[in-house]
Amino acid sequence: MTLHELPLSDITVVSLEQAVAAPYATRQLADLGARVIKLERPGEGDFARRYDTTVHGHSSYFVWLNRSKESLTLDVKDPRGREILHQLLDGADVFVQNLAPGAADRLGLGVDALTERYPRLIPCTISGYGTTGPWADRKAYDLLVQCQTGLVSLTGTAEETARVGISVADIAAGMYAYTGVLTALYTRATTGRVHPVEVSLFEALAEWMGQPANYTRYGGSQPARIGTQHATIAPYGAFATADGKQVLFSIQNEREWAALCTGFLLRPALTDDPRFATGSDRVAHRAELNAIITERFAHSDAEDILKDLEDIGIACAGVNDVEAFLNHPVLAARNRWHEVTVPGATVQALLPPTDLAGLPTRMDPVPAIGEHTNPILTDLGLSPTEIDALRADGVV
Repeated sequence: MTLHELPLSDITVVSLEQAVAAPYATRQLADLGARVIKLERPGEGDFARRYDTTVHGHSSYFVWLNRSKESLTLDVKDPRGREILHQLLDGADVFVQNLAPGAADRLGLGVDALTERYPRLIPCTISGYGTTGPWADRKAYDLLVQCQTGLVSLTGTAEETARVGISVADIAAGMYAYTGVLTALYTRATTGRVHPVEVSLFEALAEWMGQPANYTRYGGSQPARIGTQHATIAPYGAFATADGKQVLFSIQNEREWAALCTGFLLRPALTDDPRFATGSDRVAHRAELNAIITERFAHSDAEDILKDLEDIGIACAGVNDVEAFLNHPVLAARNRWHEVTVPGATVQALLPPTDLAGLPTRMDPVPAIGEHTNPILTDLGLSPTEIDALRADGVV
């Protein structure tokens, strides 16, 4: 079986993308075999290329988000560049863009204009706060959206808030754009109808705020900010061991609570202690419960505590740093790390998390800026002389 037999091998995606959200969506389409033509600014490229230089001189963000794509440099503000874009769209199935508010409409690339000109094209718009409403014209970056959805108010310690350590709003939006495009492709294939896709960073992360939203609206106060402890389940959190490490464990039901009291805390009478009899009781008396657990942890090293908890069927884990994650035995045993080439080097990258039995995995190179400009333009019928003239004028 070859990559040509991947599920989306007959799909072409043109993406006027930058940063994280749109590139994450299109990389996942590329993982499934789609041809993704990434449009970049001549000379500069996607500004995520310059976020850092830690991966053999390349950005850690860009390497993660842009494998298996073709890079075409194109100035879409120039009429000649726009004409090339329209030639590409004429043969494309999907157009993804996460330009600044209003930019797509100014370029004649709004949803209405595209659907009128290309009836089978699926436009996908990724915005900050939606294309309508009072904040449609606002720029939005990941941490701004974390703040606006209230996520930052839930993250950190009682003394200080903290951002989530990954670009969670961008990732959420990229995931919903990806699944939206897949749904639109399926609908087009089965019914012939085309449905444009729209996702905003704010509304994507708002969906992920569903549980604390319910808790706050109907409980009268929002979940507490308590570090690695779970705000609404106890005991559920990390505790220090005798050798200075941390082990996190979780109690999810009364059976596990009884096992913890009898087999680990060695205090079976706690099982029916009215302070801890139910999940809500344990949350209400968290400080007293944590004191009991802390005292027990202080007498054993992390390795022994993990073994004791596992022996009685309690979910637990050491608190890893990123280096420990990179060397995780599950990733090694399941052969999840594979090589991907970047300009001038080879790097390790994780396989896509969804395995489709019997299908190959696509892990093609991360492109250099404009690496595929000449072959793409040649396929459109431009001569070498015409391409050189466009490059001389900064159009490509």
